[in-house]
Amino acid sequence: MCGIAGIVEGKGFEVPRAQFAAALEAIRYRGPDDEGVWSEEGVTLGQRRLSIVDLSPAGHQPMMSADERFVITYNGEIYNHRALREELDLVAQHNWRGGSDTEVLLELISRYGVEKALQKVDGMFAFALWDRREKRIFLARDRFGEKPLFYAFRGEGLAFGSELTALEPIKALNLRISRDSVARYFTCGYVPAPHSIYEDVFKLPPGCLLTWTPGGEAKIVPYWSLDDMARGAIAERRPMSMADAVDELDRLIQASVAERMVADVPVGVFLSGGIDSSLVTAAMQKCASQPVTTLTLGFEDPRFNEAGHARAIAQHLGTRHIEETVTVEQARSVVCKLGRMYDEPLADSSQIPTFLVCEMARKHVTVALSGDGGDEGFAGYRRHFATPALWRRISKVPMRGLARSAIDTTPLTALNVGLGFLKGFSDRYGAGGDVGPALKRVAPWLDASSLIELHERTLEKWPSDDPVVLGAGELNGRDHGFLPEDEVDQLCLHDMRNYLPGDILAKVDRASMAVSLETRIPLLDPDVVKFALSLPVELRLQGARGKLILRETLKRYVPEHLFDRPKTGFAPPLEGWLLGPLREWAEDLLSPSELSRHGLLDVERVRRFWAHYQRGGTTEDARVWSLLQLQSWMSARGL
Repeated sequence: MCGIAGIVEGKGFEVPRAQFAAALEAIRYRGPDDEGVWSEEGVTLGQRRLSIVDLSPAGHQPMMSADERFVITYNGEIYNHRALREELDLVAQHNWRGGSDTEVLLELISRYGVEKALQKVDGMFAFALWDRREKRIFLARDRFGEKPLFYAFRGEGLAFGSELTALEPIKALNLRISRDSVARYFTCGYVPAPHSIYEDVFKLPPGCLLTWTPGGEAKIVPYWSLDDMARGAIAERRPMSMADAVDELDRLIQASVAERMVADVPVGVFLSGGIDSSLVTAAMQKCASQPVTTLTLGFEDPRFNEAGHARAIAQHLGTRHIEETVTVEQARSVVCKLGRMYDEPLADSSQIPTFLVCEMARKHVTVALSGDGGDEGFAGYRRHFATPALWRRISKVPMRGLARSAIDTTPLTALNVGLGFLKGFSDRYGAGGDVGPALKRVAPWLDASSLIELHERTLEKWPSDDPVVLGAGELNGRDHGFLPEDEVDQLCLHDMRNYLPGDILAKVDRASMAVSLETRIPLLDPDVVKFALSLPVELRLQGARGKLILRETLKRYVPEHLFDRPKTGFAPPLEGWLLGPLREWAEDLLSPSELSRHGLLDVERVRRFWAHYQRGGTTEDARVWSLLQLQSWMSARGL
């Protein structure tokens, strides 16, 4: 695992060596073990290396192909690199310099070309490849977006990096905050690809390849498509017994876990005690010849502490279990670090425990397997059953547009007095007994035109048609892509396209890389995901019970009573913190002077909302957190 950066200089874009050195230094935490720079004719590729496979100098990057045509700077892991090495040797015997997956990737590209090579590899990665003969550059990113890659064109030049942090020292980029992207952030809780928080700086979308020749136009094409895979999987869907499905899923997960255990450094697994992490742990223990290292973080607050459940599962499986408990003070201390840790604002408060568990894990291992990805593929979120039920109710409401307009224009006090009999509805949507705030909250849902639009609106931090950002343009709706007939399939695919790379994977990457820890995600193996999408929905979700097949598979390894309990969120008690020990920190960030400094937000509206929140008038922690994370990110950069 590494951090990469590079530039292609051209007319109107020149970068002093000191600034490029600063760009690499800015992401040192992504790769503390080694640094490499290659430069030729205005092209400079750099890498910070976290040594995982082939710790010798033979794994040093940037690396040149044996025929000296290609140079690569690469971040990630190719899990099937050993099989690909054997395949290449069958075609022509290679004189391998070392055992790294980087060298295999380079020679695969030399033999088959970039696109065909990408279709052969199974891994998480982002890389830049310079073709010295054709004078062109390729940028590529893995299928699901586990590893990040940002790029920007300026004049006739190009800059790229694993994080925006690597682009910030390059003065010629003249980075400016995009008001439209800030508005997108307040809608999603993250800045969705291909946009970034900066104007004219972009994320390469997952599964895509960018090709550019200096002086020409960049071409971005998908070398792999989630939609195409889903179409094929759903078209091939056949009735299947649960027993047969469990047999196949068990085999696939074991194969995926075995590939992701390969490393020349200590490997462990995060174990929360939930279904996904427990299943990954069980498969890992079955594949191992000795007890695997399980890593659990406990919390003093019993409402959020699952350490006992994890410990019981670890004891049953016979792992080498390591457990630490963090105090409330330790957890709160992380809050002030988030603005610098994340290269873009991210409004997901589970970033706090995610960082803490990564920090704890790094004391014992260099690689940790994780159970992420199970909810998206196997219908594990509450919204996967609740939103379709809500849509069926809302779609029957007559004159929904007029109903929304009436709620929008009616004062809160009038709603509270006139509709006090709806207290149960109010309690359900977190308004603390007042009907008005709950109705105001759900009003934007009423005129949704489809299930997917309703799904997006229920996840918004701030309503997209009632923006808090000043001067933002009208944002285009996202391309919903392939929409299967089944509602659950629609929502799972939507989450895989958007929420998974934009929130979950970005959160895990930045938190783990901040402490130089590599994370690997077995449930995002393409064969596992394809199998999940090929399953009849009733094997994934029945009523309010999701991830059925994962539960049934886990029963083969762990007694059901050890894991069969309500899903626990991985998030801190925000309201208690923000109205207690973090109140002064929050007030400083949301003070009129701080809000006015950058001129992005409607200061009066933010101040009214913050005052209302402090009085207990709303329990919308996520909305407050989105404000604080933007402000914290801006403050960390002096903006």
